[in-house]
Amino acid sequence: MALRVDILTPEKSLFQGEATAVQFPGTEGLFQVLTDHAPIMASLAQGSIVIDGTSGRTTVDIQGGVVEVSNNIVSVLAR
Repeated sequence: MALRVDILTPEKSLFQGEATAVQFPGTEGLFQVLTDHAPIMASLAQGSIVIDGTSGRTTVDIQGGVVEVSNNIVSVLAR
């Protein structure tokens, strides 16, 4: 099973799709989420979210935000 990833800003959607792994710029350092990851909420710093998807690697630059992971659904509210 893959991760369902949604990255949103107040203005628009930056990414919607499936991934096998997602790397985040956390405020305490980089961290990665894989399929079946434990539920987590974390704050994000300025940097790049790296998404390893079924069709290749995608990078999304953000100014900060928050991420929630639960039941293989990754929801990001970014600036």
